[in-house]
Amino acid sequence: MTSHLQDLFKMEVTDIGNKEEGKVWHRKPAPGKGVLVTVVRTAHQAKAVRFLHVAFDTTGDSFLAGDHHGNIYVFDISRNRFRLVQKTGQACTALAFSLRRTTEFLVALADNTIKCFDKDTKQLVSWMRGHEGAVSSISVHSSGRYAISTSLDTAQLWDLDTFQRKRKLNIRQSVGIQRVFFLPLSNTILSCFSDDSIFAWESDTLSCKYQLPVPDTGPKISYKAFAVTRDGKSLAAGGRSNLLHLWCLDSKQLIRVIQMPAQVRTVRQLEFLPNSFDGGASQTLGVLSQDGVMRFINIHTCKLLFHMGSHEDAITAVTVSPNGRHVVAVMDNGSINVYSVQSLTQELNKPPPSQVAVVSGSGAGQNLSNVKVQVGSEVIHRPARSSGRQTHVKMLRPLAGSTAEDKENELPAGLNKKRLVGLLKAFGEYPAKYRMFVWRSLLCLPENHAAYSSLTDKGLHSAYLSLHDKYPIKSPKLQRGLQRVLSALSHWAAIFGEVEYLPLVAFPFVKLFQNNPMLCFEVVATVIVNWGQHWFEYFPNPPLNVLSMAENVLAHHDKELLQHLVDCGITSQLYVWPLLETLFSEVLTRDEWLRLFDNVFTNHPSFLLMACVAYVTCCREPLLLCSQKTDFEYFFHHRNNLDLGAMIKEAYRLMGGTPADIHPRNMLSDFTPLTNGQYPVFNHYPEFIVEYQNREREKIRLQEMEYLRERQEVSALRTDFLRRQAEEEAFYAQQELLQKAEEQRRNILAQEEEKITQQRAKLAAMKRELKVKELQLLDATKSRFLKHQQDLRASQVQRLDQEISRKMDLRERETAAAVQDLEVRQMALEAQRRRLEQHMFKEQERTGREVEDQAELRMRRAEKEDERFTELLQCTETNMQALEESLAEACQLGLETQWQSEVEERLQQVDAEQERKREKLAQLHRQTLAEEEKLADAMRDVAGRKWDDVMSSRAEFQEQRRPLSSADTGMPHRPCAHAALCAATKGATFPKRAEANMVCLNSSSPSESTSTNFSLDRGRAQLDSGERQLLKEIRDLRQKLAFRAREGSSASSQSVHTPSSVCP
Repeated sequence: MTSHLQDLFKMEVTDIGNKEEGKVWHRKPAPGKGVLVTVVRTAHQAKAVRFLHVAFDTTGDSFLAGDHHGNIYVFDISRNRFRLVQKTGQACTALAFSLRRTTEFLVALADNTIKCFDKDTKQLVSWMRGHEGAVSSISVHSSGRYAISTSLDTAQLWDLDTFQRKRKLNIRQSVGIQRVFFLPLSNTILSCFSDDSIFAWESDTLSCKYQLPVPDTGPKISYKAFAVTRDGKSLAAGGRSNLLHLWCLDSKQLIRVIQMPAQVRTVRQLEFLPNSFDGGASQTLGVLSQDGVMRFINIHTCKLLFHMGSHEDAITAVTVSPNGRHVVAVMDNGSINVYSVQSLTQELNKPPPSQVAVVSGSGAGQNLSNVKVQVGSEVIHRPARSSGRQTHVKMLRPLAGSTAEDKENELPAGLNKKRLVGLLKAFGEYPAKYRMFVWRSLLCLPENHAAYSSLTDKGLHSAYLSLHDKYPIKSPKLQRGLQRVLSALSHWAAIFGEVEYLPLVAFPFVKLFQNNPMLCFEVVATVIVNWGQHWFEYFPNPPLNVLSMAENVLAHHDKELLQHLVDCGITSQLYVWPLLETLFSEVLTRDEWLRLFDNVFTNHPSFLLMACVAYVTCCREPLLLCSQKTDFEYFFHHRNNLDLGAMIKEAYRLMGGTPADIHPRNMLSDFTPLTNGQYPVFNHYPEFIVEYQNREREKIRLQEMEYLRERQEVSALRTDFLRRQAEEEAFYAQQELLQKAEEQRRNILAQEEEKITQQRAKLAAMKRELKVKELQLLDATKSRFLKHQQDLRASQVQRLDQEISRKMDLRERETAAAVQDLEVRQMALEAQRRRLEQHMFKEQERTGREVEDQAELRMRRAEKEDERFTELLQCTETNMQALEESLAEACQLGLETQWQSEVEERLQQVDAEQERKREKLAQLHRQTLAEEEKLADAMRDVAGRKWDDVMSSRAEFQEQRRPLSSADTGMPHRPCAHAALCAATKGATFPKRAEANMVCLNSSSPSESTSTNFSLDRGRAQLDSGERQLLKEIRDLRQKLAFRAREGSSASSQSVHTPSSVCP
């Protein structure tokens, strides 16, 4: 027996050292060998680096291992490879794989943080902080969305989609946390505390579901280690005792107490060993005790099956693969042992024998919690026994009259669709092992290798060159496969380069058929041709015709739900189209999605629409509670609690219970496979839209290429600049080093010279002592004195030179300060002069504006007088018209001829008088115009003389001072008196402004400027007096004319009224 165990545990040792990748073992382990390989790591100077923690992935073929230097390795047992995936720089305290994204893993570090890395890209995905103590364990939910990290004082629930903390469990300081973890296949969280209390919580609402009762009888165990079976129904707990408690989580009762051998005093770790035939109810429990030995027992028979480790080769930690094939142990010396469970025991992989339990009547009232079973210390080897059960095989025979129907249901590879439908209805899904084979047969894939090669030879389509930016995928292999399939589809039909949701449709199939891209392409193309009928007729809009089919079905079967959606403003584009464009991949897990598409591929293409309606109707209760659009959007883009079996059953019910007039079967064509040899032409879309988008995309691609070229040039320039900068820095650093070396050499030379000088002094002293020559001493003293005198004189001369230079510098600074003061004063005087000039210029401008305003006012008064005179003339004409009308009336009355003749004579006299008055007015008007002409000529003469004076004074100023800017000399000339007056006024003010601009404070001839101002003022006075006299004469003349006009009108009116009064 001992020799057998020694042969069994002979092992191969692999030292990974500082390698980043390599083989796990160099020789294939022999069958029946317990320890497949021992992995050690030695660093510099043959110093061993200890491994601390290990963790398996979901497949059970590879595991993570972290050492105390912070290096994380991935060991792939199936491929015999290991690889360094991360260097964290600090020791890890816990490891765990992410179940949803299989390439990601979580690492708890010594700084109390948790980091998420990608093992393929070696990139940091996220960094989670929040713990104040070291994290002892990480538990990931079976869905992969949540994780629980546990430390001594707290437990925190994390959302692995956003890497944000969702909830934190705080406890009293007196009660510590032992472990918090998810139960398998459920939404229950189990929390175990140091006072042996165990609570179960609902992961969604975090409400307490139940508490396991603490055993009152027996010694206190102080739980430290816990293990749960794969079905989540049994819990094993152990601690500071050799007793194990076995709990039934369904009944919340302690069903068994198992006593380990006396060698076991403390239980460090518990692990259930999975079995292929137990359906998740594991019967083998591994118990790691304080002596470093892990004993595997059967929890039902309480027999010791086998053990691992020994006192010399102790185990500190153990992890078991999910498939139960391997056990990885971290040894006390820091190495890792990989065990083969199949080699350790052949009995565990066989079906268990049937057990018949006899229940006696005397023990009916016993409490199961008091059952205590002792485990024997010897290893039991039992021969394999038959279970005694017979396997009944049911043969399916074809009916006699079903030849034509069978021929119709025949599929490629010898399968029959009718039998597949019966198999699907019986089991709800196809066997996972043969699912891809069944799908290929159902879809009748042609496997056109030549046609597919012609599509792939065209390379990547321009629409999907930057696919990784919009849809980042962790796995590069999946990313390339998705790009390849989408490019082939785009080369097959141009519209698929424009469809934004095509990656969502193709990704699930790419993930399934990632090792066979041609089959993946044909599956996606078949799905689009058959289950995507009429999807692209309204491109780029969603297929309204297809959505209306689903909406009609929903309206027929659940009017209340449809009315609620309509009331909330939710259309079929929000509750049907998200399911179709993703093919349910966002709302279902992998297994659920596969089950659904087993049914989709087996039925008519309309079954997919019925599945959408079934999903909505099965979720009617939460949908009726939603009222916001964002809630509906979130609901149809995330996973929900849904019984897929009930949904599929509802879809079949809808397929059979929907009326023919609204049934999608009548609107969609039957299944049509792809053609052999060449793929069919796909043109069910608006081609002009696709062509326009292709042109735009090509234009954008060219612009991007130009931008990338320019950016590459800029990058090259920057690289050249950085290179030159580095060379320059290196040159200066080298020069600095040379300078330091030169200074160091000079210091060394100075020290050597000092040593030589000291030696010479010693030699001179020895000579003086030996020869004792006073004369030499006197000469030396004299020479020293002379040298001293010379040094004193030289120092005095140097001090005098310094004093002279200092005084010269002081005098120069004083002179510069005085010059600066003078400049400042001159600048101040200049500024004062400019302010005075500005003030005088403003005063002169104000005076000119006043003169202009007065002239304009006077001209307005003259115009008003003219208007009044014109009105008087109009009144006179009006009176004449009235007189003529009176005479006409007198003639119409039949006056006598004599009176008529008298009236005519008087009228003639009046006309003659009016004619004389008009002649006098015309003469007066001509005289007035002549006077105005004379006045205008006089004003122009005055203005011309004044302007000549201004120009002469300006020439003098230009000769005496610097030249000034010339002023405008143009003067308007108008024929009328009013225009002449305005021009004279402006001419009088303009030279004044020009001369005001020429006057400055530092002028050397102030008398000239004074005389110029005096002549301007005198001309202005003469102009004002002449203007006033002219206006007075015009006013008197107009008064005389008005008075004469009134006298003439009164005389004419009297002559008219006198005859009219005499007339009877």
